[in-house]
Amino acid sequence: MTTAIPVTWLYVPGDRPDVVDKALRSGADVVIVDLEDAVAPERKEYARTATAELLTEPAAAHAVPVHVRVHGEDDVRALAGLPGLSGLRLPKITHAAGVQHLAALAPGVPLYPLLESALAVEHAYTIASAHRSVRGVALGEADLRADLGVRDDAGLDWARGRTVVAARAAGLDPPVQSVYPDLRDLDGLRSSCARGRSLGLWGRAAIHPRQLPVIERAFRPTAQEIEAAEEIVAAALRDTGAQALADGRFVDAAVVAAARRTLTLAGRA
Repeated sequence: MTTAIPVTWLYVPGDRPDVVDKALRSGADVVIVDLEDAVAPERKEYARTATAELLTEPAAAHAVPVHVRVHGEDDVRALAGLPGLSGLRLPKITHAAGVQHLAALAPGVPLYPLLESALAVEHAYTIASAHRSVRGVALGEADLRADLGVRDDAGLDWARGRTVVAARAAGLDPPVQSVYPDLRDLDGLRSSCARGRSLGLWGRAAIHPRQLPVIERAFRPTAQEIEAAEEIVAAALRDTGAQALADGRFVDAAVVAAARRTLTLAGRA
């Protein structure tokens, strides 16, 4: 059995060690300590120091993987060699060269470039394939919305699809959906997650633990989806040709590939 691809990614401000500690026990699949937008300029040096202290413990000491969204090169240099670091999220990447430069400063560290401008979306594939350390890409939708002048959520669908295609073409996991900023609107979050999943995004970043259960339910394959996928894969193992199941569902190579993907996402491959 493989490990399921993460579904919930929780952002927490790096200058609030007490909040970071709570996040590690929140049930999120990945905790992202933010040294960028969530931290005021006068607090950034303290946030870096506090995060470095957290990451001096090995990754196994934490309940979940800890990633850091960096603010600049100084953060990368300070954190890259620490044993508790599981990944770096790189904001405002626009070209492959930017990824390659930061990869040289953090050898062996998994990297997740964030595409936050029209130029970045245009270069999505070259960024996704820029370096072997890149393990995923994602949109930074707040900045991208401002750059494009998009007025509603649907206006980002093309950019989301472009990022999904780039990640797939580069052999990466599906992109994680960007944060939903309204903490009170759980129905809106639920609807937005459903739209993101229909576009090929997988999992979502959150800014508060109350959003995690909604995201979990929206993206984790259901028992029925897993059962159907297992039936399809079992049928494929019996016969490599196209066939129909007892209930009339047609099974060919593309259907089997989709079923295997569902099982991979669920950790059942």
